[in-house]
Amino acid sequence: MPRFYFDVREGGRFAPDDEGTEFDSLGAAEHEAACMAAEIGRDRLPHGNSREVTVEVRNEHRHRVLTIKVSLAVDRVDPPPQPPRA
Repeated sequence: MPRFYFDVREGGRFAPDDEGTEFDSLGAAEHEAACMAAEIGRDRLPHGNSREVTVEVRNEHRHRVLTIKVSLAVDRVDPPPQPPRA
């Protein structure tokens, strides 16, 4: 069964995966990477300084085979809308 490595980039932080995990296929590894990126994004992006999480997946030869990015964009209206007058 092929082994895949999931390296995570969040802002200036980089967390390499030195152990890897076995999956039946690249499709299964892609699903895991998407779930991982979504979970990290949900938990950290609204509260941190970083606005993007990237999961880079490497194969058993340590070659990058796919990248998944999750980002958060906040666009505030300035000035804020005023409530309707009675």
